[in-house]
Amino acid sequence: MTAAAVGLSHSPLIGKNDPAPEVLAAVEQAVESARAFVRDFDPELVVLYAPDHYNGFFYKEMPPFCLATDAHAVGDFGSAAGPVSVDTEAARALARGVLDRGIDLTVSARMTVDHGFVQPMEVLFGGIDKVPVVPVFVNGVATPLGPVSRVRALGTALGEAAATLDRRVLFLGSGGLSHDPPVPVLEGAPPRVADALIEGHPPTPEQRAKGEQRVIQAGRDYAAGSTTMIPINPAWDNLVLDTLESGRLSDVDDWSVAWMGSEGGGSAHEVRTWIAAFASLGATGSYRMTSRFYAPIPEWIAGFAVATAEPETAR
Repeated sequence: MTAAAVGLSHSPLIGKNDPAPEVLAAVEQAVESARAFVRDFDPELVVLYAPDHYNGFFYKEMPPFCLATDAHAVGDFGSAAGPVSVDTEAARALARGVLDRGIDLTVSARMTVDHGFVQPMEVLFGGIDKVPVVPVFVNGVATPLGPVSRVRALGTALGEAAATLDRRVLFLGSGGLSHDPPVPVLEGAPPRVADALIEGHPPTPEQRAKGEQRVIQAGRDYAAGSTTMIPINPAWDNLVLDTLESGRLSDVDDWSVAWMGSEGGGSAHEVRTWIAAFASLGATGSYRMTSRFYAPIPEWIAGFAVATAEPETAR
């Protein structure tokens, strides 16, 4: 197997509440660099680690992580809807490999995914049906959250399992970095909201549009400085990127759930997807980060980052 990794932030506000033109141009330049990296690597399989925002996973059953052998995109915030090009046989082989390595992995034969999965596929490949993919949900929102060390162990096991495949495999982490968007919380929620978070009742088109408009307005309020959300934290974001770039991934084992939330906001745990992706690459040997971009973007309620990495022996 030949391996590479990409970390890419996502935001449902991209194209709906954009920053200044010069910031947008810098982001596009970084994204285009990642696209070129991916084109050059030409992956035969993408292992995509991404979170969910209460579109596919709910409190009725909330695993810490789950691998899909089939997936369908819900189409939130204008992202693509429909079947995802999941490589079912590869997914089953990877699931067996992870379980054989002692990781308690949940498997879904019909996963529902949202913009957290779809955006990176649209940005890097032009759609959700362009490349064989194995989607891996990593919970980064619904409490209680497990220790980060288990996510690193998942990534390591999946990287080791993927090494048995004779394919070019791209490990892709979607999410983060620091951000504190208006995501509903189960504890203290009104009965109607709590029931939706537990049972996962699909919203009507009108309810979905109303909810998405609330997020868009929250982004505008945040950028204007009128908000109670935890601020973007560039120092913490760069600590995350420094840790990934250094290859000292075992450092994350000391990161507590509470500390990550206080430093990076309620959705900072989406960086677990990056940790898993880089742990998968690290399982194949030492690596080097070939590009790194970061910008705090209040309009997207996100510390936005793009990074690429390859094995030290690649060049």
